[in-house]
Parts: sequence; structure tokens; C-alpha cells
Amino acid sequence: MENAVRDWRGRSYHPGPVPADRTRMFWLAWGAMAAISPLQYGYAALLAKEATGLTLLAVWIACQAAGALPALRLVRRGRLGVRTSLAAGAALSFAGLAAAALPLSAPGAFVGYALLGGLGAGLVYGVCGEVVSSWYPERPAARVGLITGAFGYGAVPLLVWAGLAPAATPTAFMVAAVVALVVIATAARHLRLPPALWWPEDVDPRSHALDAARLRTTPEAARQFGPAQALRTRTLPALALILTCAGAVSVFDVIVVAGTGSWGALAVLVALNGASRSVAVRCSELFGRRRVLAAVLTALAAGQVLLATALTAPPSGPTPTGTALGSTLPGSASTGTVVAESVAGGGPLLWLGAVAAGLGGGAFYPLLASLVREFFGVERAGEIHAVVYSAKALAGAGAVALALFALSTPAPALAVAAALAALPALAIPRLRIPGLPSTIPA
Repeated sequence: MENAVRDWRGRSYHPGPVPADRTRMFWLAWGAMAAISPLQYGYAALLAKEATGLTLLAVWIACQAAGALPALRLVRRGRLGVRTSLAAGAALSFAGLAAAALPLSAPGAFVGYALLGGLGAGLVYGVCGEVVSSWYPERPAARVGLITGAFGYGAVPLLVWAGLAPAATPTAFMVAAVVALVVIATAARHLRLPPALWWPEDVDPRSHALDAARLRTTPEAARQFGPAQALRTRTLPALALILTCAGAVSVFDVIVVAGTGSWGALAVLVALNGASRSVAVRCSELFGRRRVLAAVLTALAAGQVLLATALTAPPSGPTPTGTALGSTLPGSASTGTVVAESVAGGGPLLWLGAVAAGLGGGAFYPLLASLVREFFGVERAGEIHAVVYSAKALAGAGAVALALFALSTPAPALAVAAALAALPALAIPRLRIPGLPSTIPA
């Protein structure tokens, strides 16, 4: 390719001018990710309070996780344009949020929210991540971490509104549907992919590839893997297993904290779930991806212990007749009505648990995406990460199973959640870059 340069590993780059609207494209992608956040975190907090709502949430998560990979493959091969895919994502996300405003038993709830809304969110999530990482190849992890953070904390305004006025929850979802339609449709008009192998001309790719400080904490892949080649390694299934376990605990925590009726703790949990993602990526550039990922999952496990202690602590005041600690969990007739009486004894612990679970409950997503680039290379990183991300479908089923378990015994369910977060943390130091001799430290 004309004007192409190669680094010491043989990777090709095509330096070119940075478009004037690159920053605007980033913020539009950020806004689109924030707009689809109510589909997951808003629904999990406000509507997943019984078996029907939990089932719809599990199906939505499966459709959202499964929808990203086909969309990415079609976009990368030029068979589906960014504008077309995001326009479809805008319409489907609008349908999903509008359906969330319907009663759970309504016929349109399953098709509209779980199926259409899940596929729409998958389109937006996958395409926005691909566009941003392509336009910021010199620091893809940091930029993608910022927009995936918006997917976490974008639901906070909806949660605050519904917490202050529970009767307005359907209206809040309808407003969120209109906002999603406008924001994602606007992003569809402006987002586009850069030319193949594009690299910003103000950054020397050869010097970047030789940066010793960067390579010390975030080493590069031994070679460029394709999805089929990555699947034949032991590393990719390990990453998928980590996402499954941590993803299940992350969604489960939103349901549990929402069930306590403490909307302040819930807002903190969801806000930190998103904000911690970019912070964790920055820390990983200083201390290494695997060390920070182990610390994140340890925080997530500690959050489960704190939440279990808070929910089983004896109340400091009189408990209303017929009200038990578990009655504030999803599925209870008194969900959202018993607040201070049932958690007063463990109030500070509830907030500490929400903070720890929030810090660990979202940060692992961009860290795993970064490890995909570190282990398998950047050329097909989007597709390989979509394979790992598809494990979120199993995570949704696990979150629902934990939530159903918590209906009767919240403390044991949180103990299981703590184990699901802690076990992968212990296994992370054993992850190795595929393709390197075992005698060479990874």
C-alpha cells in the first residue's frame, strides 16, 4: 500500500491526517452507548422483580451479547454500513425501551424488549466500539473504556427519576426511548470507519511500537490471530469464563441492591459500574492488565461479602410485622417499600458493598477487551472480543439463577456470587500470551 510503513513486528500502518470530526465521533458514540444503558441497568433495577421480569432480562442479555458478533463481521467486511447498522439499532432500541414501559404480561413485552431491544443494543454496542477503537488505534483501550463506561452509568438519570416518583416509571422508559432514538440516529449520520490500516500521522507508529514503558505493562501479541485460531487456544475460553462469572455477579448485584429499596446505594452502584471502567483501563496501563483485572474481581467478591453482611445484619429499629430481610428482594410483594427497617442495621455496610460491587462490576469488561488485543493482536481484535463477549448470554442466565435463589436465601446466594468473582481472580495470574514459548515469561 502506498505510504504504508511497518514496525519491528511487521505490522503495516497507513498514516493519514486526523479528521476534524474525530472528537465529535467519539462523543456521539459515547452518547449512543449511554442511551442504551436503561435497557440493561434500568430494566434490571426497576422491572426485574419477579420470575417474568427476570426471564425477559435473561433473554435480552442473550440477544444483546449474541447480536454484536454478526454485526461486527458484516461491518468489517463492508456488507453492512455503519450508518445502516446504527439506524437499525436506533429503531430497535426505541422499540425495546417503549416495550419496557408496558406491563410485563403484555404480548409486546417479550418481542419488543427482550428480542428487538436486545438485538438493537447489541448492534449499537458492537459498532460504536469498533468505530472508536478504529479511530483511536494509538490508545484504543482507553477510549473504548470511556464509551463502555457510558453504557454503565447512562441509566442513572432514569433510576433517579423512577426512585423519586415510582409511579412515573413507564413514562421514564418512554422518555428514554425517545432520547435513544434521537441520539443513536444522530450518531448514525456521522459515525464512519477509517480507511484500512489508518494511523494518525502525528504519532510515529514505529516509535509507538518500540515504546519500552508501554510494552513492559501492556505487551503485544506474539502474532496476529484470527477468530478460529484464537478459539483453538486455552486463553480465549478462559477469558470467556471470566466474563461469564463476573458478568453474572454484576447484573445480580443491581437486582439485589434495587430490592433493598435504597435508591441512593443503587445509583452509586450503577454510576461506579460505568465510571470505574475508564479508571481501570488507565490503571492497567500503569500496572498491567492482569494485575488490575485480579484487583477488580477481588473488589467484586468483597462487595458480595459486604452486601450479604448488610442484608443479614439485625435491624436497629422495629421490623414491621410480617416483614423479613428477604422480603425486600426481587419478587416480594413489598419490593421497594420496606427500606430503613430491613437494612438499617447494615446501612453503612450496604453502601460499602454497593461501592465495592460497583467498582468491580463493570471494570472487567474493558480490561478483558484490552487483554484480547494483548493476547491475539489488533487486526481481528473486534471479532475475537465479540466471541468472548457472547459469553455474556450465559452470564445473564447465571444472574437470573442467582436472583431466583436470593428470593428465599439472599445470604447464601451472595456467598455463591462471591465465589464466582473470586475464583477467576485466582486464575488470572496463570493467563499467558498465546504463541510464546512456555519458558519465556508472558
